[in-house]
Amino acid sequence: MSERKTTKEDVHSWTSRYADKAGYMLNPDEEMRELVLEGIAKNKDTHGKNYCPCRIVTGDEIEDKKIICPCIYHKGEIETDGSCHCDLFFKKEDEDTDED
Repeated sequence: MSERKTTKEDVHSWTSRYADKAGYMLNPDEEMRELVLEGIAKNKDTHGKNYCPCRIVTGDEIEDKKIICPCIYHKGEIETDGSCHCDLFFKKEDEDTDED
């Protein structure tokens, strides 16, 4: 019996729902976004969890729990840098801001 592989589409679906709910947006750069989604899907299949592809899985269950996407660091990173370390989640751009 073979297990179903996690796809980028699977990951895109739940990360998109999370971003909407949290008030973020996904990376508008499609190529970069696809690379990150692919990395998360690979980590899910390899390690059994949706680990951030930009962080190292150590094998320590307690430490690694911190890097399950969305990781514990993402909110602070988005607040200070405008995006998380993986560049998956971005602060929504203010739509009502005049740039004149």
